[in-house]
Amino acid sequence: MSSPQPQIDPEEAELIKRVCEGEPDAFEELVRPYERLIYISAISVLRNQADAEEVAQEAVLKAFSKLASFRAECRFSTWLVQITYNEARMKIRKDHRHLYDYIDEQKDDQEGDYSPRDFADWRPIPSEIFEKNEVRQALEKAIDSLGPTYREIVMLRDVQCLSIKDTSTVLGIPEASVKTRLHRARLKLRDALAPGFDGAWSTKKEYRKVRPW
Repeated sequence: MSSPQPQIDPEEAELIKRVCEGEPDAFEELVRPYERLIYISAISVLRNQADAEEVAQEAVLKAFSKLASFRAECRFSTWLVQITYNEARMKIRKDHRHLYDYIDEQKDDQEGDYSPRDFADWRPIPSEIFEKNEVRQALEKAIDSLGPTYREIVMLRDVQCLSIKDTSTVLGIPEASVKTRLHRARLKLRDALAPGFDGAWSTKKEYRKVRPW
């Protein structure tokens, strides 16, 4: 039994219909709510503002030219993100920067086990901690330090809040792989962040390492 088709927003469906019937001005209204999403998707891959802006524009143009092929097999926003990621990866290949970005990544088994550093307190980080500007900056730096595979997963799931299914669609990998990579990426993030907070995720509990490093 096939899974149910995603329900497209009626307003978006009407705008798509108008564009495809020869009303190009409706496309601006269709894409406007997702402009920031497109840019964030681009910069999460490219990590360069100028390149991200260029790719975002290319992605919008590509979406316009391919709009008639949209079959609502996923949400329209997911389709836009997928186009953006593809455009960003194409730019990386053209610029040959992937030769450097992926050197460390190739040493990692992306689907294998990951042994995090040994900290005593592994409870979730309290939400109030992230309200502090210095912690937010540390989190951004930690995300930026991840390899491309893990950075994409974190940006899609934890920053852009895409579902497992939509993330799978955007990246073109099985949902099981999304879950595995996300789990591993979060562990890597926790390892990267922990030293900055001396491992003390909770102010109510004194931090104690299990063993010295």
